[in-house]
Amino acid sequence: MAVSSIRQIVVVGGGSAGWLTAAILAADHPAHLPGGLEVTLVESPDVPIIGVGEGTWPTMRDTLHRIGVSESDFFRECDAAFKQGSLFRRWITGAADDYYFHPFVLPQGYGEANLAERWQQAHVHVPFADLASFQPHLCVHGKAPEQASTPEFAAVSNYGYHLDAGKFSVFLRRHCVERLGVRHVLAHVDGITPSASGDIASLRLRDGGALAGDLFIDCTGMQSRLLGQHFEIPFISQKHVLFNDCALAVQVPYPSADSPIASQTTSTAQSAGWIWDIGLPTRRGIGHVYSSAHTSDEEAERALRAYVGHDMPAPRKLSFDPGYRERFWHRNCVAVGLSMGFIEPLEASALALVELSAALISDDMPASREAMDIVARRFNETFRYRWERVIDFLKLHYVLSRRDDSDYWRDNRNTVPERLADLLTLWRHRPPSRNDFYRIEEVFPAASYQYILYGMGFRSEAGGGQRRADNDAAADGYFREAAALTARMLPALPTNRELIDHIRRHGLPKI
Repeated sequence: MAVSSIRQIVVVGGGSAGWLTAAILAADHPAHLPGGLEVTLVESPDVPIIGVGEGTWPTMRDTLHRIGVSESDFFRECDAAFKQGSLFRRWITGAADDYYFHPFVLPQGYGEANLAERWQQAHVHVPFADLASFQPHLCVHGKAPEQASTPEFAAVSNYGYHLDAGKFSVFLRRHCVERLGVRHVLAHVDGITPSASGDIASLRLRDGGALAGDLFIDCTGMQSRLLGQHFEIPFISQKHVLFNDCALAVQVPYPSADSPIASQTTSTAQSAGWIWDIGLPTRRGIGHVYSSAHTSDEEAERALRAYVGHDMPAPRKLSFDPGYRERFWHRNCVAVGLSMGFIEPLEASALALVELSAALISDDMPASREAMDIVARRFNETFRYRWERVIDFLKLHYVLSRRDDSDYWRDNRNTVPERLADLLTLWRHRPPSRNDFYRIEEVFPAASYQYILYGMGFRSEAGGGQRRADNDAAADGYFREAAALTARMLPALPTNRELIDHIRRHGLPKI
């Protein structure tokens, strides 16, 4: 029986999702090698990218290294800065002084002792992350996560990035075309030609041409031209769980060229949503995410203007329906990025899901059309699980809030997904553990749940007996280790701006 091999990959749509996917596939499967892939990316000159996804996870370091770019060039060309986690303000009670951190570094001694139990027994006056990790203290002082002598992609303190999404797409496009052999077609897709089997045979271009392929990757954004419009894969809205469906975004200059650059994304809760604040070397990206069912555009803009605190440019409005597709891979089409779904930018999961999607497509690339349906079923199962876990984790932030100043916060507490409710019941008696999140590559590990739970004041019942005495000593030892690391790192590390300025002038050592 003839076997139809997979050789021609067509990525439809540019932006961060399209170019990251093309880069990973082309880097992993070079066309000139046996079994390699011919990767083509087609994007319309008439469709602008959304361009507000400016936060990443530490996984982006591995991704950039995987596709063979220079981290120094990335900093220079993408207006990039270091990100070491998230700072949440006014999420607990709404008071001006309430805050907690979700750092990227695991708690000191994580998995070796019940840190949460000891924290709430003897140290509850200190925020959990501040006690269990050195990283919040680096953020408070605007410190970089490494020194100028640290090689590219290495780290003293785990980090991701803040970046200019538009510049990032241009950076990736140039690398894909010039270094990885990706074919770039600038053309508008006018239609889709199906094969007799129901697969996509080719794309019809406005200029009269056509693009044939074996696998088509839909990176067309929220319109989902292939998976949603052509194949009519249903969209599963999650607006009943996570209410935010609008955002107002602005770019704000610094007061001076040497203003500090924040080492974290700051999320400040509002009466019907929250405001993000992302520091890049040349500007800040600020936006208000909110629920149109709980506030008006005018009220949301007033809250944003009050936060910015000075003359603010007219904001750009974005609207979205939070949710995801019923399936992500159907026949010979797989969606990546916004074509797959979108919830909200809290905890910056959008680019991370792009990375995870592209990596799994590449790692599990079917050798033939006959194998593709098997791979598709596995992919769909994996990403249905991942989207559900993203929803649980984001909803946790709202469920734990004690704010009572608006219907928005009260309604959030009254809509808890069943799996999250079950976990919260378990966590009344023990902290989140690896047993609760059993996949090899969880989107959010148990440590992240601990940071949110105990950052927002959640309490678990304490144990007892000899186990408690042993645990107390071990946990206190790890808390002392975190404090000692803080004392050593603060004077030894440069500020974010100092290190970024150095990278722009001199670069970082190669690995």
